[in-house]
Amino acid sequence: MDDRTMTIGIVIVAAGRGERAGSLEDGPKQYRRIGGRPVITHTLERFLTWPRSGPIVVVIHRDDEALFAEACSKLPGAERVITTFGGETRQRSVYEGLRALSGTDSTHVMIHDAARPFVDRGVLDRVAQALDEGQEGVLPAIPVTDTLKRGGSDGLVHETVPRAGLYAAQTPQSFHLSAIRIAHEKAAALRREDFTDDASIAEWAGLTVSLVEGSVDNIKLTVKRDIDMADEKLSQSTLPANILPDVRTGNGYDVHQLEPGDGVTLCGVFIPHDQKLSGHSDADVALHALTDALLATCGAGDIGDHFPPSDMQWRGAPSKIFLNHAAKIVRERGGTIMNADISLIAEAPKIAPHRQKMRETLAEILGISVDRCSVKATTNEKIGFIGRREGIAAIATATVVYRGETA
Repeated sequence: MDDRTMTIGIVIVAAGRGERAGSLEDGPKQYRRIGGRPVITHTLERFLTWPRSGPIVVVIHRDDEALFAEACSKLPGAERVITTFGGETRQRSVYEGLRALSGTDSTHVMIHDAARPFVDRGVLDRVAQALDEGQEGVLPAIPVTDTLKRGGSDGLVHETVPRAGLYAAQTPQSFHLSAIRIAHEKAAALRREDFTDDASIAEWAGLTVSLVEGSVDNIKLTVKRDIDMADEKLSQSTLPANILPDVRTGNGYDVHQLEPGDGVTLCGVFIPHDQKLSGHSDADVALHALTDALLATCGAGDIGDHFPPSDMQWRGAPSKIFLNHAAKIVRERGGTIMNADISLIAEAPKIAPHRQKMRETLAEILGISVDRCSVKATTNEKIGFIGRREGIAAIATATVVYRGETA
């Protein structure tokens, strides 16, 4: 199938209680924190930043609405997510997710466990390629390497199971949406609740399921030790000596002319004033400078490359559009925005009364906490064009951590 006519919807199953992961007082495992964020936040981010993701449905437990809302509160793109409530079993929860996804334009579906936060783009791309080639069902898997034994109720080994041709199944398991939904409907009608994954339902329904290479890192967090190890993995302090943290810093500078008017927009905040800024879009020098700083961290050009000032569609446009775009590019290239710092250079208006609102606006646009956003202001001591109140300038610095590389 031509991938231009294919829309891959996502169903993330997150309605379980995770009783093997420790005390329920700590909450279901998908909301336990690893690397400072809930497990489900990491999982959802993988799909929100994957370029081929279509509509995303997350199946949650009725008791977890507040937990899920908090987990998504600072996640860029979370407004795209559709939520629905799950059932008593994983199988029923998947069915509810498929029903919700059927109301979208999705032609295919990836079904993924919320407790697999380390699924990588390579796995997603391989699964999508198999769908592009017309496969009915696709299962990412890795060959079994351990020797397998079959035991009995007497506690004795009864046989050694040959491991040739055996694979450990992973998610996302992917299918034509209509085909897997019909298979689930048939299973529900016959009250079959004994299937351990969606591929087994597909096989039972007569669908062909193809194998693609999974990933050893795409583990499912099941017990408390899994969660503890995942937290250690995401901690910079426990990185192996041969893994270098890829920390990059970008700088941006912008200046716009002042002319008679009723106010200026700086850092996305409108400030009443007897002048206004003239220039590209709403002429927000601060957001323009920060956009350039973010693009610089991954060599993605500058604001003019992406939004030419000669293009009239950007006339008067809010500059947060540009900053959102730059942040999206950074995330798609594996970056995590750690800090944003802006210095405004102006004789007027006064910035201090608006600084906190500016920081909050930056945090909202970038999807980071306010303490990672800094706004400072200084005058030019009445020297030069800024000192003569002919313009306002901004200098921005952005710090981004990209996925580490081996030394």
